[in-house]
Amino acid sequence: MVLVAQFFGALYGLLAIILGAFGAHALKKSFSEEQRKSFETGVKYQMYHALVLIMLGFNFNLDTPPQKYMVYCFLIGAFLFSFSIYGLALSASKGKKWSFLGPITPLGGLLLVVGWGLLLYQFVGRYF
Repeated sequence: MVLVAQFFGALYGLLAIILGAFGAHALKKSFSEEQRKSFETGVKYQMYHALVLIMLGFNFNLDTPPQKYMVYCFLIGAFLFSFSIYGLALSASKGKKWSFLGPITPLGGLLLVVGWGLLLYQFVGRYF
């Protein structure tokens, strides 16, 4: 599980840099200000969770069920949250907004919240 967290952390970080540059330069002319800000939000959250996954891989064995669930929540949550935002922004810029992605974004966000809660649980469990 450690290698999974580190691998996906590095992959998400790489993709965040590529997508951030793509959004800032290639899509600048076709995006409205609101679409650009949404796209940037997806990139930021993807990068934050890329760093979290890498740090988890270096600081935890990730061998207990709560630790494994935490990694899955961050992996799946970041994917659902960020990539649904990318899809919404890109499709809206083409005039064909994929509204089916709308409910996926909060589901990804919920998984991220659960992941952070499980991380908090790890810390509280050490001291109390």
